[in-house]
Amino acid sequence: MAEASRAGEKTFRGIPVSAGVCKGKILVIGRVRPAITKRAVAEADLPEEVNRLERSITQTRQQIQEVQNKVSQAMGAKEGSIFDAHLLVLEDRTLLDEVIRVIQEEKVNAEHAFHTVAERYAATLAAIEDDYLRERATDMRDVTTRVLNNLLGVEPEVDLRRLKDPCIIISHDLTPSNTAQLDKRSVLGFATEVGSKTSHTAIMARSMRIPAIVGLKDISRQLETGQYALLDGYNGVIIVNPTDQTLFEYGQIIIQQDTLQHKLRDTLLKPAVTLDGHRVALYANIEQAEGAEEVKVCGAEGVGLFRTEYLFINQSELPGEQQQYEAYRRAAVTLKPLPLVIRTLDLGGDKFLAHLKMPAEINPFLGWRAIRLCLQERDMFREHLRAILRASVEGNVSMMYPMISGLDELNQANACVEEYKAELRKENIPFDENIRIGAMIETPSAVVVADSLARRLKFFSIGTNDLIQYSLAVDRMNERIAHLYEPTHPAIVRLIKATVEAAHRHGITISVCGEMASDPVLAPLLIGLGIDELSAAIPQVPSVKFIIRRLKLTEAKELAEFALTCEDAGDILARCQELARQIAPGLFDDE
Repeated sequence: MAEASRAGEKTFRGIPVSAGVCKGKILVIGRVRPAITKRAVAEADLPEEVNRLERSITQTRQQIQEVQNKVSQAMGAKEGSIFDAHLLVLEDRTLLDEVIRVIQEEKVNAEHAFHTVAERYAATLAAIEDDYLRERATDMRDVTTRVLNNLLGVEPEVDLRRLKDPCIIISHDLTPSNTAQLDKRSVLGFATEVGSKTSHTAIMARSMRIPAIVGLKDISRQLETGQYALLDGYNGVIIVNPTDQTLFEYGQIIIQQDTLQHKLRDTLLKPAVTLDGHRVALYANIEQAEGAEEVKVCGAEGVGLFRTEYLFINQSELPGEQQQYEAYRRAAVTLKPLPLVIRTLDLGGDKFLAHLKMPAEINPFLGWRAIRLCLQERDMFREHLRAILRASVEGNVSMMYPMISGLDELNQANACVEEYKAELRKENIPFDENIRIGAMIETPSAVVVADSLARRLKFFSIGTNDLIQYSLAVDRMNERIAHLYEPTHPAIVRLIKATVEAAHRHGITISVCGEMASDPVLAPLLIGLGIDELSAAIPQVPSVKFIIRRLKLTEAKELAEFALTCEDAGDILARCQELARQIAPGLFDDE
Protein backbone atom coordinates (compact mmCIF):
# COMPACT_ATOMS: atom_id res chain seq x y z
CA MET A 1 0.00 0.00 0.00
CA ALA A 2 1.43 3.37 -1.05
CA GLU A 3 1.14 6.50 1.02
CA ALA A 4 2.04 10.12 0.55
CA SER A 5 5.34 11.20 2.04
CA ARG A 6 7.92 13.96 1.57
CA ALA A 7 8.02 15.69 -1.78
CA GLY A 8 9.05 13.31 -4.54
CA GLU A 9 9.21 10.15 -2.44
CA LYS A 10 6.64 7.38 -2.16
CA THR A 11 6.26 4.95 0.73
CA PHE A 12 4.86 1.40 0.52
CA ARG A 13 4.13 -0.69 3.61
CA GLY A 14 4.15 -4.48 3.85
CA ILE A 15 5.12 -7.24 6.31
CA PRO A 16 8.75 -7.26 7.53
CA VAL A 17 10.22 -10.78 7.38
CA SER A 18 13.99 -10.24 7.45
CA ALA A 19 15.65 -7.37 9.33
CA GLY A 20 18.02 -4.84 7.84
CA VAL A 21 18.15 -1.64 5.78
CA CYS A 22 19.46 -1.32 2.22
CA LYS A 23 19.29 1.20 -0.60
CA GLY A 24 19.91 0.99 -4.32
CA LYS A 25 18.32 0.60 -7.75
CA ILE A 26 15.23 -1.53 -8.24
CA LEU A 27 15.04 -4.58 -10.52
CA VAL A 28 11.42 -5.61 -11.23
CA ILE A 29 11.14 -9.26 -12.30
CA GLY A 30 8.39 -11.79 -12.99
CA ARG A 31 6.19 -9.66 -15.24
CA VAL A 32 6.75 -11.95 -18.23
CA ARG A 33 5.31 -15.43 -17.72
CA PRO A 34 5.36 -18.28 -20.27
CA ALA A 35 2.14 -18.49 -22.25
CA ILE A 36 0.43 -21.86 -21.86
CA THR A 37 -1.68 -22.65 -24.92
CA LYS A 38 -3.99 -25.60 -25.41
CA ARG A 39 -3.07 -27.67 -28.45
CA ALA A 40 -4.90 -30.70 -29.86
CA VAL A 41 -2.70 -33.79 -30.16
CA ALA A 42 -3.28 -36.70 -32.57
CA GLU A 43 -3.87 -40.11 -31.03
CA ALA A 44 -0.59 -41.43 -32.43
CA ASP A 45 1.38 -38.59 -30.80
CA LEU A 46 -0.04 -39.00 -27.28
CA PRO A 47 2.74 -41.37 -26.09
CA GLU A 48 5.34 -38.74 -27.03
CA GLU A 49 3.45 -36.09 -24.99
CA VAL A 50 3.60 -38.40 -21.95
CA ASN A 51 7.33 -38.94 -22.64
CA ARG A 52 7.84 -35.15 -22.83
CA LEU A 53 6.15 -34.81 -19.45
CA GLU A 54 8.27 -37.52 -17.85
CA ARG A 55 11.51 -36.07 -19.30
CA SER A 56 10.66 -32.63 -17.90
CA ILE A 57 9.88 -34.17 -14.49
CA THR A 58 13.30 -35.87 -14.49
CA GLN A 59 15.02 -32.64 -15.58
CA THR A 60 13.19 -30.64 -12.90
CA ARG A 61 14.14 -33.16 -10.22
CA GLN A 62 17.82 -32.84 -11.17
CA GLN A 63 17.61 -29.02 -11.08
CA ILE A 64 15.98 -28.98 -7.65
CA GLN A 65 18.49 -31.47 -6.25
CA GLU A 66 21.32 -29.23 -7.51
CA VAL A 67 19.77 -26.21 -5.79
CA GLN A 68 19.22 -28.26 -2.61
CA ASN A 69 22.85 -29.41 -2.53
CA LYS A 70 24.12 -25.85 -2.99
CA VAL A 71 21.83 -24.51 -0.25
CA SER A 72 22.79 -27.32 2.15
CA GLN A 73 26.50 -26.62 1.61
CA ALA A 74 26.13 -22.84 1.87
CA MET A 75 23.51 -22.52 4.61
CA GLY A 76 23.13 -25.90 6.29
CA ALA A 77 20.92 -28.98 6.21
CA LYS A 78 17.92 -27.20 7.73
CA GLU A 79 17.64 -24.73 4.85
CA GLY A 80 18.37 -27.46 2.32
CA SER A 81 15.50 -29.56 3.69
CA ILE A 82 13.06 -26.88 2.48
CA PHE A 83 13.39 -28.43 -0.98
CA ASP A 84 12.24 -31.83 0.24
CA ALA A 85 8.68 -30.49 -0.17
CA HIS A 86 9.43 -29.57 -3.81
CA LEU A 87 10.81 -33.03 -4.55
CA LEU A 88 7.76 -34.66 -2.97
CA VAL A 89 5.53 -32.82 -5.46
CA LEU A 90 7.43 -34.55 -8.28
CA GLU A 91 6.94 -37.93 -6.57
CA ASP A 92 3.17 -37.44 -6.17
CA ARG A 93 1.75 -40.19 -8.37
CA THR A 94 -1.83 -38.96 -7.85
CA LEU A 95 -0.89 -35.63 -9.43
CA LEU A 96 1.15 -37.12 -12.27
CA ASP A 97 -1.40 -39.84 -13.07
CA GLU A 98 -4.09 -37.18 -13.30
CA VAL A 99 -1.94 -35.17 -15.75
CA ILE A 100 -1.38 -38.27 -17.91
CA ARG A 101 -5.15 -38.99 -17.81
CA VAL A 102 -5.92 -35.46 -19.07
CA ILE A 103 -3.33 -35.81 -21.87
CA GLN A 104 -4.75 -39.14 -23.02
CA GLU A 105 -8.48 -38.55 -22.56
CA GLU A 106 -8.63 -34.92 -23.74
CA LYS A 107 -5.88 -35.43 -26.35
CA VAL A 108 -4.04 -32.25 -25.41
CA ASN A 109 -0.40 -31.16 -25.06
CA ALA A 110 1.56 -31.96 -21.89
CA GLU A 111 2.14 -28.34 -20.76
CA HIS A 112 -1.60 -27.51 -20.89
CA ALA A 113 -2.50 -30.68 -18.99
CA PHE A 114 0.19 -30.19 -16.35
CA HIS A 115 -0.64 -26.50 -15.85
CA THR A 116 -4.38 -27.24 -15.53
CA VAL A 117 -4.03 -30.04 -12.98
CA ALA A 118 -1.21 -28.49 -10.90
CA GLU A 119 -2.98 -25.11 -10.72
CA ARG A 120 -6.15 -26.82 -9.50
CA TYR A 121 -4.17 -28.50 -6.70
CA ALA A 122 -2.36 -25.25 -5.82
CA ALA A 123 -5.58 -23.20 -5.83
CA THR A 124 -7.19 -25.68 -3.43
CA LEU A 125 -4.24 -25.37 -1.01
CA ALA A 126 -4.11 -21.57 -1.36
CA ALA A 127 -7.79 -21.27 -0.39
CA ILE A 128 -7.32 -23.09 2.93
CA GLU A 129 -7.36 -20.85 6.02
CA ASP A 130 -3.99 -22.05 7.20
CA ASP A 131 -0.64 -20.33 6.59
CA TYR A 132 1.30 -23.59 6.49
CA LEU A 133 -0.88 -25.14 3.80
CA ARG A 134 -1.09 -21.89 1.83
CA GLU A 135 2.71 -21.85 1.70
CA ARG A 136 2.64 -25.39 0.29
CA ALA A 137 0.68 -23.89 -2.62
CA THR A 138 3.71 -21.65 -3.21
CA ASP A 139 5.97 -24.73 -3.23
CA MET A 140 3.71 -26.41 -5.77
CA ARG A 141 3.69 -23.34 -8.05
CA ASP A 142 7.48 -23.11 -7.81
CA VAL A 143 7.79 -26.70 -9.04
CA THR A 144 5.05 -26.16 -11.66
CA THR A 145 6.92 -23.19 -13.16
CA ARG A 146 10.11 -25.24 -13.44
CA VAL A 147 8.32 -28.16 -15.11
CA LEU A 148 6.55 -25.82 -17.56
CA ASN A 149 9.77 -23.97 -18.41
CA ASN A 150 11.44 -27.30 -19.13
CA LEU A 151 8.52 -28.45 -21.28
CA LEU A 152 8.58 -25.20 -23.25
CA GLY A 153 12.38 -24.86 -23.37
CA VAL A 154 12.09 -21.41 -21.75
CA GLU A 155 15.02 -19.86 -19.87
CA PRO A 156 14.31 -17.78 -16.73
CA GLU A 157 13.60 -14.09 -17.43
CA VAL A 158 16.54 -13.02 -15.23
CA ASP A 159 19.45 -15.15 -14.04
CA LEU A 160 19.54 -14.19 -10.36
CA ARG A 161 22.95 -15.85 -9.98
CA ARG A 162 24.60 -13.45 -12.43
CA LEU A 163 23.24 -9.96 -11.86
CA LYS A 164 25.43 -7.22 -13.32
CA ASP A 165 24.86 -4.59 -10.62
CA PRO A 166 23.73 -4.57 -6.98
CA CYS A 167 19.94 -4.11 -6.78
CA ILE A 168 16.74 -4.49 -4.77
CA ILE A 169 14.54 -7.21 -6.28
CA ILE A 170 10.82 -6.41 -6.69
CA SER A 171 8.55 -9.29 -7.69
CA HIS A 172 5.04 -10.67 -7.33
CA ASP A 173 6.66 -13.57 -5.50
CA LEU A 174 10.10 -15.11 -5.06
CA THR A 175 10.04 -18.86 -4.91
CA PRO A 176 12.36 -20.69 -2.51
CA SER A 177 14.45 -21.95 -5.46
CA ASN A 178 14.79 -18.38 -6.77
CA THR A 179 15.74 -17.13 -3.31
CA ALA A 180 18.36 -19.86 -2.99
CA GLN A 181 20.09 -18.56 -6.12
CA LEU A 182 20.34 -14.96 -4.93
CA ASP A 183 23.90 -13.66 -4.87
CA LYS A 184 24.22 -11.74 -1.58
CA ARG A 185 26.83 -9.48 -3.19
CA SER A 186 24.35 -8.36 -5.85
CA VAL A 187 20.97 -8.62 -4.14
CA LEU A 188 20.74 -5.91 -1.50
CA GLY A 189 17.20 -6.86 -0.46
CA PHE A 190 13.86 -7.91 -1.92
CA ALA A 191 10.16 -7.08 -1.70
CA THR A 192 7.26 -9.24 -2.89
CA GLU A 193 3.52 -8.79 -3.25
CA VAL A 194 2.62 -12.06 -1.53
CA GLY A 195 4.04 -14.21 1.27
CA SER A 196 4.11 -14.42 5.06
CA LYS A 197 6.60 -14.61 7.92
CA THR A 198 6.29 -18.42 7.87
CA SER A 199 6.98 -18.84 4.15
CA HIS A 200 10.05 -20.78 3.06
CA THR A 201 11.22 -17.69 1.17
CA ALA A 202 11.07 -15.61 4.37
CA ILE A 203 12.92 -18.31 6.33
CA MET A 204 15.68 -18.38 3.71
CA ALA A 205 15.93 -14.57 3.61
CA ARG A 206 16.54 -14.57 7.38
CA SER A 207 19.13 -17.33 7.05
CA MET A 208 20.92 -15.38 4.30
CA ARG A 209 20.53 -12.12 6.27
CA ILE A 210 19.00 -10.33 3.28
CA PRO A 211 16.53 -7.56 4.24
CA ALA A 212 13.08 -8.55 2.97
CA ILE A 213 9.45 -7.45 2.94
CA VAL A 214 6.38 -9.38 1.76
CA GLY A 215 2.69 -8.56 1.38
CA LEU A 216 3.20 -5.42 -0.75
CA LYS A 217 0.11 -5.73 -2.97
CA ASP A 218 0.56 -4.69 -6.63
CA ILE A 219 3.98 -3.14 -6.00
CA SER A 220 5.55 -4.77 -9.06
CA ARG A 221 3.05 -2.91 -11.27
CA GLN A 222 3.67 0.43 -9.59
CA LEU A 223 7.46 0.42 -9.76
CA GLU A 224 9.91 0.35 -12.64
CA THR A 225 13.37 -1.12 -13.03
CA GLY A 226 16.04 1.51 -12.43
CA GLN A 227 14.17 3.56 -9.82
CA TYR A 228 16.13 4.30 -6.62
CA ALA A 229 14.68 3.00 -3.34
CA LEU A 230 15.38 2.36 0.31
CA LEU A 231 14.14 -0.91 1.86
CA ASP A 232 13.53 -1.12 5.62
CA GLY A 233 13.27 -4.76 6.70
CA TYR A 234 12.71 -3.81 10.33
CA ASN A 235 9.38 -2.07 9.77
CA GLY A 236 8.30 -3.47 6.40
CA VAL A 237 8.68 -0.21 4.46
CA ILE A 238 10.06 0.49 0.99
CA ILE A 239 10.62 4.15 0.09
CA VAL A 240 11.02 5.08 -3.58
CA ASN A 241 13.01 8.23 -4.44
CA PRO A 242 13.93 8.86 -0.77
CA THR A 243 14.82 12.45 0.07
CA ASP A 244 18.16 13.42 1.59
CA GLN A 245 16.41 13.83 4.93
CA THR A 246 15.01 10.28 4.78
CA LEU A 247 18.42 8.88 3.84
CA PHE A 248 20.00 10.74 6.76
CA GLU A 249 17.39 9.40 9.22
CA TYR A 250 17.92 5.84 8.03
CA GLY A 251 21.67 6.34 8.28
CA GLN A 252 21.10 7.06 11.96
CA ILE A 253 18.99 3.90 12.30
CA ILE A 254 21.80 1.81 10.78
CA ILE A 255 24.29 3.34 13.24
CA GLN A 256 21.91 2.59 16.13
CA GLN A 257 21.48 -1.01 14.97
CA ASP A 258 25.24 -1.51 14.69
CA THR A 259 25.64 -0.12 18.22
CA LEU A 260 22.86 -2.38 19.50
CA GLN A 261 24.37 -5.47 17.87
CA HIS A 262 27.69 -4.62 19.53
CA LYS A 263 25.93 -4.34 22.91
CA LEU A 264 24.11 -7.63 22.35
CA ARG A 265 27.40 -9.37 21.54
CA ASP A 266 28.77 -8.07 24.84
CA THR A 267 25.96 -9.84 26.75
CA LEU A 268 26.35 -13.27 25.10
CA LEU A 269 28.66 -14.76 27.71
CA LYS A 270 27.02 -13.04 30.67
CA PRO A 271 24.25 -14.67 32.74
CA ALA A 272 20.58 -13.67 32.46
CA VAL A 273 20.42 -11.95 35.86
CA THR A 274 18.23 -8.97 36.75
CA LEU A 275 19.73 -5.81 38.25
CA ASP A 276 18.55 -6.93 41.71
CA GLY A 277 20.14 -10.38 41.42
CA HIS A 278 17.28 -12.63 40.26
CA ARG A 279 18.56 -15.46 38.03
CA VAL A 280 16.50 -16.49 34.98
CA ALA A 281 17.52 -19.59 33.03
CA LEU A 282 17.52 -18.64 29.34
CA TYR A 283 17.44 -21.45 26.80
CA ALA A 284 16.93 -21.73 23.02
CA ASN A 285 14.57 -23.67 20.74
CA ILE A 286 15.93 -25.90 17.94
CA GLU A 287 14.45 -28.04 15.16
CA GLN A 288 17.45 -30.18 14.26
CA ALA A 289 20.54 -31.56 15.98
CA GLU A 290 22.72 -29.18 13.95
CA GLY A 291 21.04 -26.28 15.74
CA ALA A 292 22.90 -27.20 18.93
CA GLU A 293 26.06 -25.55 17.55
CA GLU A 294 24.23 -22.23 17.18
CA VAL A 295 22.92 -22.47 20.74
CA LYS A 296 26.43 -22.34 22.13
CA VAL A 297 27.22 -19.06 20.38
CA CYS A 298 23.90 -17.19 20.80
CA GLY A 299 24.20 -16.80 24.57
CA ALA A 300 21.68 -19.49 25.58
CA GLU A 301 22.33 -21.85 28.50
CA GLY A 302 21.03 -24.95 26.73
CA VAL A 303 18.00 -26.11 24.73
CA GLY A 304 14.55 -25.75 26.29
CA LEU A 305 12.74 -27.21 23.29
CA PHE A 306 14.02 -29.66 20.66
CA ARG A 307 11.15 -30.06 18.16
CA THR A 308 11.64 -33.67 17.13
CA GLU A 309 8.90 -33.70 14.48
CA TYR A 310 11.22 -32.01 12.00
CA LEU A 311 13.15 -35.29 11.78
CA PHE A 312 9.93 -36.84 10.42
CA ILE A 313 8.50 -34.15 8.14
CA ASN A 314 9.29 -34.34 4.41
CA GLN A 315 11.05 -37.69 4.74
CA SER A 316 10.46 -40.49 2.26
CA GLU A 317 10.13 -42.93 5.16
CA LEU A 318 9.84 -42.82 8.94
CA PRO A 319 13.20 -42.44 10.69
CA GLY A 320 13.96 -45.54 12.69
CA GLU A 321 15.13 -45.82 16.29
CA GLN A 322 18.82 -45.79 15.40
CA GLN A 323 18.56 -42.73 13.14
CA GLN A 324 16.63 -40.84 15.83
CA TYR A 325 19.05 -41.93 18.57
CA GLU A 326 22.01 -40.64 16.57
CA ALA A 327 20.34 -37.25 16.05
CA TYR A 328 19.35 -36.83 19.72
CA ARG A 329 22.74 -38.05 20.96
CA ARG A 330 24.55 -35.70 18.55
CA ALA A 331 22.64 -32.74 19.99
CA ALA A 332 23.30 -33.88 23.57
CA VAL A 333 27.04 -34.38 22.98
CA THR A 334 27.35 -31.01 21.24
CA LEU A 335 25.65 -29.22 24.14
CA LYS A 336 27.31 -31.01 27.10
CA PRO A 337 27.23 -30.03 29.89
CA LEU A 338 24.35 -27.70 28.94
CA PRO A 339 20.87 -29.24 29.21
CA LEU A 340 18.78 -30.54 26.30
CA VAL A 341 14.98 -30.81 26.61
CA ILE A 342 13.55 -33.08 23.91
CA ARG A 343 9.85 -32.72 23.15
CA THR A 344 8.23 -35.96 22.01
CA LEU A 345 6.58 -35.96 18.59
CA ASP A 346 4.15 -33.11 17.98
CA LEU A 347 2.76 -34.22 14.62
CA GLY A 348 -0.68 -33.29 13.33
CA GLY A 349 -2.31 -29.87 13.15
CA ASP A 350 -0.21 -28.14 10.46
CA LYS A 351 2.61 -30.70 10.60
CA PHE A 352 1.89 -33.99 8.90
CA LEU A 353 3.60 -36.93 7.22
CA ALA A 354 3.03 -37.93 3.61
CA HIS A 355 3.48 -41.63 4.41
CA LEU A 356 1.47 -41.70 7.67
CA LYS A 357 -2.20 -41.89 6.76
CA MET A 358 -3.44 -38.80 8.57
CA PRO A 359 -7.24 -38.50 8.49
CA ALA A 360 -8.83 -35.51 6.76
CA GLU A 361 -10.08 -33.42 9.67
CA ILE A 362 -12.32 -30.36 9.74
CA ASN A 363 -10.41 -29.02 12.77
CA PRO A 364 -6.91 -30.55 12.60
CA PHE A 365 -5.64 -28.48 15.57
CA LEU A 366 -8.39 -30.07 17.67
CA GLY A 367 -7.86 -33.49 16.20
CA TRP A 368 -5.48 -36.43 16.01
CA ARG A 369 -2.18 -34.82 16.90
CA ALA A 370 0.77 -34.78 19.32
CA ILE A 371 0.44 -37.13 22.32
CA ARG A 372 -2.94 -38.42 21.07
CA LEU A 373 -1.37 -39.62 17.83
CA CYS A 374 1.62 -41.17 19.60
CA LEU A 375 -0.49 -43.09 22.10
CA GLN A 376 -2.35 -44.73 19.20
CA GLU A 377 0.68 -45.24 16.93
CA ARG A 378 2.50 -47.33 19.56
CA ASP A 379 5.14 -48.83 17.27
CA MET A 380 6.26 -45.39 16.16
CA PHE A 381 6.10 -44.05 19.74
CA ARG A 382 8.11 -47.02 21.01
CA GLU A 383 11.02 -46.38 18.64
CA HIS A 384 10.82 -42.66 19.40
CA LEU A 385 10.92 -43.05 23.21
CA ARG A 386 13.63 -45.72 23.09
CA ALA A 387 15.80 -43.40 20.98
CA ILE A 388 15.38 -40.55 23.48
CA LEU A 389 16.05 -42.85 26.45
CA ARG A 390 19.21 -44.21 24.81
CA ALA A 391 20.45 -40.66 24.14
CA SER A 392 19.79 -39.76 27.79
CA VAL A 393 22.89 -41.76 28.77
CA GLU A 394 24.84 -38.56 28.00
CA GLY A 395 23.41 -37.19 31.26
CA ASN A 396 22.05 -33.83 30.10
CA VAL A 397 18.78 -34.96 28.45
CA SER A 398 15.22 -34.28 29.67
CA MET A 399 11.98 -35.17 27.90
CA MET A 400 8.54 -33.59 27.75
CA TYR A 401 5.17 -34.55 26.25
CA PRO A 402 3.22 -32.11 24.05
CA MET A 403 -0.47 -31.23 24.35
CA ILE A 404 -1.28 -33.12 27.53
CA SER A 405 -4.95 -32.35 28.20
CA GLY A 406 -5.48 -34.48 31.30
CA LEU A 407 -4.15 -37.04 33.74
CA ASP A 408 -5.12 -40.10 31.69
CA GLU A 409 -2.86 -39.11 28.77
CA LEU A 410 0.02 -38.41 31.15
CA ASN A 411 -0.39 -41.76 32.91
CA GLN A 412 -0.46 -43.62 29.58
CA ALA A 413 2.66 -41.83 28.33
CA ASN A 414 4.52 -42.47 31.59
CA ALA A 415 3.52 -46.16 31.44
CA CYS A 416 5.03 -46.37 27.94
CA VAL A 417 8.28 -44.86 29.20
CA GLU A 418 8.46 -47.39 32.05
CA GLU A 419 7.75 -50.27 29.66
CA TYR A 420 10.54 -49.23 27.28
CA LYS A 421 12.94 -48.62 30.15
CA ALA A 422 12.34 -52.21 31.18
CA GLU A 423 13.05 -53.38 27.62
CA LEU A 424 16.34 -51.49 27.53
CA ARG A 425 17.41 -52.91 30.90
CA LYS A 426 16.67 -56.41 29.64
CA GLU A 427 18.76 -55.72 26.52
CA ASN A 428 21.60 -54.24 28.64
CA ILE A 429 21.33 -50.91 26.78
CA PRO A 430 22.29 -48.01 29.07
CA PHE A 431 20.11 -44.94 29.68
CA ASP A 432 19.60 -42.35 32.41
CA GLU A 433 17.41 -44.03 35.03
CA ASN A 434 16.59 -40.62 36.50
CA ILE A 435 15.75 -38.79 33.26
CA ARG A 436 13.61 -35.73 34.02
CA ILE A 437 10.16 -35.91 32.44
CA GLY A 438 7.90 -32.89 32.02
CA ALA A 439 4.84 -31.83 30.06
CA MET A 440 3.80 -28.97 27.85
CA ILE A 441 0.90 -26.95 29.23
CA GLU A 442 -0.96 -25.92 26.06
CA THR A 443 -4.64 -26.46 26.83
CA PRO A 444 -6.98 -24.82 29.36
CA SER A 445 -7.81 -28.28 30.73
CA ALA A 446 -4.15 -28.87 31.57
CA VAL A 447 -4.09 -25.63 33.57
CA VAL A 448 -7.21 -26.66 35.51
CA VAL A 449 -5.69 -30.04 36.48
CA ALA A 450 -2.13 -28.70 36.81
CA ASP A 451 -1.88 -29.81 40.47
CA SER A 452 -2.54 -33.43 39.50
CA LEU A 453 -0.04 -33.24 36.64
CA ALA A 454 2.64 -31.56 38.78
CA ARG A 455 2.60 -34.44 41.30
CA ARG A 456 3.76 -36.80 38.54
CA LEU A 457 6.28 -34.61 36.71
CA LYS A 458 9.60 -32.85 37.20
CA PHE A 459 8.78 -29.69 35.23
CA PHE A 460 6.19 -27.79 33.19
CA SER A 461 6.78 -25.90 29.95
CA ILE A 462 4.03 -23.56 28.75
CA GLY A 463 3.47 -23.57 25.00
CA THR A 464 1.92 -20.13 24.76
CA ASN A 465 1.15 -20.37 21.01
CA ASP A 466 -1.36 -23.18 21.50
CA LEU A 467 -2.50 -22.08 24.97
CA ILE A 468 -3.58 -18.73 23.50
CA GLN A 469 -5.29 -20.24 20.47
CA TYR A 470 -7.17 -22.86 22.46
CA SER A 471 -8.13 -20.54 25.32
CA LEU A 472 -9.35 -17.70 23.09
CA ALA A 473 -10.77 -20.00 20.36
CA VAL A 474 -8.64 -18.16 17.80
CA ASP A 475 -6.93 -19.93 14.89
CA ARG A 476 -3.54 -18.20 14.95
CA MET A 477 -3.10 -18.84 11.20
CA ASN A 478 -6.39 -17.16 10.22
CA GLU A 479 -5.69 -13.61 9.11
CA ARG A 480 -9.37 -12.60 9.47
CA ILE A 481 -9.28 -13.05 13.22
CA ALA A 482 -5.57 -12.47 13.84
CA HIS A 483 -6.43 -9.35 15.84
CA LEU A 484 -8.13 -11.57 18.44
CA TYR A 485 -4.92 -13.55 19.06
CA GLU A 486 -3.69 -11.59 22.09
CA PRO A 487 -0.85 -12.89 24.29
CA THR A 488 -1.69 -10.20 26.88
CA HIS A 489 -5.39 -11.12 27.11
CA PRO A 490 -6.31 -11.09 30.83
CA ALA A 491 -7.40 -14.73 30.60
CA ILE A 492 -3.96 -15.78 29.31
CA VAL A 493 -2.16 -13.83 32.02
CA ARG A 494 -4.28 -15.54 34.70
CA LEU A 495 -3.85 -19.01 33.16
CA ILE A 496 -0.06 -18.56 33.21
CA LYS A 497 -0.17 -17.41 36.83
CA ALA A 498 -2.34 -20.38 37.86
CA THR A 499 0.09 -22.79 36.18
CA VAL A 500 3.09 -21.15 37.89
CA GLU A 501 1.42 -21.48 41.29
CA ALA A 502 0.60 -25.16 40.74
CA ALA A 503 4.18 -25.91 39.67
CA HIS A 504 5.73 -24.11 42.63
CA ARG A 505 3.31 -25.70 45.12
CA HIS A 506 4.76 -29.07 44.10
CA GLY A 507 8.37 -27.92 43.91
CA ILE A 508 8.85 -28.24 40.15
CA THR A 509 10.27 -25.70 37.71
CA ILE A 510 8.24 -23.98 35.01
CA SER A 511 9.35 -22.50 31.70
CA VAL A 512 7.78 -20.84 28.67
CA CYS A 513 8.93 -22.01 25.24
CA GLY A 514 6.30 -20.39 23.00
CA GLU A 515 6.58 -17.13 21.07
CA MET A 516 5.98 -15.05 24.22
CA ALA A 517 9.39 -16.18 25.50
CA SER A 518 11.03 -14.83 22.33
CA ASP A 519 9.51 -11.37 22.71
CA PRO A 520 11.68 -9.00 24.79
CA VAL A 521 8.61 -6.83 25.43
CA LEU A 522 6.77 -9.72 27.13
CA ALA A 523 9.72 -11.34 28.94
CA PRO A 524 9.42 -9.01 31.99
CA LEU A 525 5.73 -9.94 32.35
CA LEU A 526 6.54 -13.67 32.32
CA ILE A 527 9.30 -13.18 34.89
CA GLY A 528 6.98 -11.14 37.08
CA LEU A 529 4.38 -13.92 36.92
CA GLY A 530 6.97 -16.31 38.36
CA ILE A 531 8.28 -18.15 35.29
CA ASP A 532 11.65 -19.74 36.17
CA GLU A 533 12.98 -20.34 32.65
CA LEU A 534 12.52 -18.91 29.15
CA SER A 535 13.30 -20.76 25.92
CA ALA A 536 13.46 -18.45 22.91
CA ALA A 537 14.11 -18.67 19.19
CA ILE A 538 17.88 -18.55 18.64
CA PRO A 539 17.95 -15.10 16.95
CA GLN A 540 15.96 -13.59 19.85
CA VAL A 541 18.08 -14.95 22.72
CA PRO A 542 20.50 -11.96 22.81
CA SER A 543 17.63 -9.42 22.87
CA VAL A 544 15.77 -11.27 25.64
CA LYS A 545 18.96 -11.54 27.68
CA PHE A 546 19.69 -7.83 27.06
CA ILE A 547 16.35 -6.79 28.57
CA ILE A 548 16.58 -9.21 31.51
CA ARG A 549 19.93 -7.72 32.49
CA ARG A 550 18.38 -4.23 32.55
CA LEU A 551 15.29 -5.28 34.51
CA LYS A 552 14.61 -5.35 38.23
CA LEU A 553 12.54 -8.23 39.61
CA THR A 554 10.54 -5.65 41.59
CA GLU A 555 9.59 -3.93 38.30
CA ALA A 556 8.59 -7.24 36.74
CA LYS A 557 6.40 -8.11 39.75
CA GLU A 558 4.70 -4.70 39.67
CA LEU A 559 3.97 -5.24 35.98
CA ALA A 560 2.52 -8.70 36.69
CA GLU A 561 0.34 -7.37 39.55
CA PHE A 562 -1.05 -4.73 37.20
CA ALA A 563 -1.72 -7.34 34.49
CA LEU A 564 -3.51 -9.70 36.90
CA THR A 565 -5.99 -6.99 37.89
CA CYS A 566 -6.34 -5.31 34.49
CA GLU A 567 -9.36 -6.09 32.29
CA ASP A 568 -7.97 -4.92 28.93
CA ALA A 569 -5.36 -6.74 26.79
CA GLY A 570 -4.34 -3.50 25.08
CA ASP A 571 -3.65 -1.78 28.39
CA ILE A 572 -1.51 -4.72 29.55
CA LEU A 573 0.48 -4.68 26.30
CA ALA A 574 0.94 -0.91 26.52
CA ARG A 575 2.32 -1.22 30.08
CA CYS A 576 4.71 -4.00 28.90
CA GLN A 577 5.93 -1.79 26.04
CA GLU A 578 6.33 1.19 28.35
CA LEU A 579 8.53 -0.76 30.78
CA ALA A 580 10.59 -2.33 27.97
CA ARG A 581 11.33 1.02 26.35
CA GLN A 582 12.09 2.59 29.70
CA ILE A 583 14.70 0.00 30.72
CA ALA A 584 16.13 -0.89 27.26
CA PRO A 585 15.40 1.95 24.83
CA GLY A 586 18.18 0.85 22.48
CA LEU A 587 16.24 -2.31 21.56
CA PHE A 588 13.34 -0.36 20.13
CA ASP A 589 14.85 2.65 18.39
CA ASP A 590 14.20 1.07 15.00
CA GLU A 591 10.41 0.93 15.49
